[in-house]
Amino acid sequence: MNSSTTTTKSHVRRFDETELVASMRAVNRSYGDVDALSDVSFEISQNKIYGLLGRNGAGKTTIMQILTGQDLHTSGDVEVFGAAPFENADVLANVCFVKESQTYPEDLKVKHVLVAAGHLLPHWDHAFAEALLDDFQLPLCRKVKKLSRGMRSALGVIIGLASRAPLTLFDEPYLGLDAVARQLFYDRLLADYAEHPRTVVLSTHLIDEVANLLEHVIVVDSGRIVVDEDADALRGRAVVVSGPIDAVDAVATSGRVLRRETLGAHSRIMLQADVTETERIRLREAGVQVEPASLQELVIATSTQRKEITA
Repeated sequence: MNSSTTTTKSHVRRFDETELVASMRAVNRSYGDVDALSDVSFEISQNKIYGLLGRNGAGKTTIMQILTGQDLHTSGDVEVFGAAPFENADVLANVCFVKESQTYPEDLKVKHVLVAAGHLLPHWDHAFAEALLDDFQLPLCRKVKKLSRGMRSALGVIIGLASRAPLTLFDEPYLGLDAVARQLFYDRLLADYAEHPRTVVLSTHLIDEVANLLEHVIVVDSGRIVVDEDADALRGRAVVVSGPIDAVDAVATSGRVLRRETLGAHSRIMLQADVTETERIRLREAGVQVEPASLQELVIATSTQRKEITA
């Protein structure tokens, strides 16, 4: 949870009218001989929900730590609300970062953690936090050290949602939640986003679960950006074709095959190509099924190939 002890609510500079919220340009981050990020460049715009996707160890957390001033890049340019975020109280007052490994003082009760969050986060909505406590059935008077993993995760997402920070980043803090609680988080996020737009960055490997939330997708693989694209455009970029091997192979010549699976006489490919409705009808008559590729399948394919999908 980002905060600055030197910034008060009455002296917070507001950045949320800035169209460009954050950017990285040719950013590198090395830890000794290990290159965590290599030539990373992207922009994050105002009032959108972004998916920062990729395999574990791809560099997602490093990117978020740099954007939120918790780590310093080795080279390149980083701006958040038009300024460098590292040790910048004005910038960080407008940022909330909640992560899966979030720690809180163990002897504090839940209610004390939320009071502290209210003091540290200038855009905090106490009434929203109370409503979320009821939604997630989190006991106010229980000490943090007595919370289950799921309850700790619920505390993190409550803080992130109620922060109402113009830039809110979630680094998989919802992993400890069960499927019902995760869906509750997604529902509350969307509902609040509709009423109080802000920029949200979700880092996750549960891609199918969040696919319908995302407006823009950034995929990281081995410290490099391999996809940076509008989510709808990305979804329309490829199709999944399945059927008899010979028929599928004939279709494969019409585009670039991103992924192929074969079982006996049956083949399934992900194809980067435009398939017209007339072609779909003809293929169905030949026993070939054509379906839109899911966002998760696209991310897996691009991460495996380490290539950017282009038109």
